[in-house]
Amino acid sequence: MKVLALALALGLVASGTAWAAGDTAAGADTARVCRACHNWGPGATNKIGPVLNGVVGRQPGTYAGFSYSSAMVDFGKKNPAWTPQLLAQFLHGPQSAVPGTKMTFAGFTDQTDIDNVIAFLQTLKADGSSSAATSQ
Repeated sequence: MKVLALALALGLVASGTAWAAGDTAAGADTARVCRACHNWGPGATNKIGPVLNGVVGRQPGTYAGFSYSSAMVDFGKKNPAWTPQLLAQFLHGPQSAVPGTKMTFAGFTDQTDIDNVIAFLQTLKADGSSSAATSQ
């Protein structure tokens, strides 16, 4: 019971539709902070962080041409895909979710921001196109 309470307090447990209910436009706006290190969209290239096109469903630590930390590569070997649940944990606290990651972002503290960013990330297709009607 304590584990469930802790998970709920950290925002790690959500209903099956939490991310579907996220606001993609708000997520696109919130994700602007990610642009400091990541790219997305047509023709996106790696920066300090990997391209985020198609990140939802992609195996962690595998985007071509990006030099991941051994911690992220190992995390990817244990987790075959970035799911909304894994992304929620990671976006809340990258270093606690993947100790040793090179990602220095402290994380989002607001669960609504996390839900919205995940909803936005779900719109980014691997080819750089987007299924969202929002501007990026």
